[in-house]
Amino acid sequence: MANTKSAKKMVRKIATRTDRNRMRRSRVRNFERRVEEAITSGDHSAARQALQQAEPEIMRGAQKGVFHKRRASRRISRLTKRVIALQA
Repeated sequence: MANTKSAKKMVRKIATRTDRNRMRRSRVRNFERRVEEAITSGDHSAARQALQQAEPEIMRGAQKGVFHKRRASRRISRLTKRVIALQA
């Protein structure tokens, strides 16, 4: 348990940050899931549109420090490849 005033404040700040990161991570997962569902359904236009919405959200999550920027780039790259393959 925190004893000093500054330690108590840090506990509050960490709790707030944790909540924000959890919300951002969940939001990114939802956007990724929409792309996955569109790919699974076989609808190329819906998948492309979902990817266009998901890409900035994924990069924003990386920018805010929720996960690493290389992980974001890798996810976007893999989703893009799958959407392009869907067209062929």
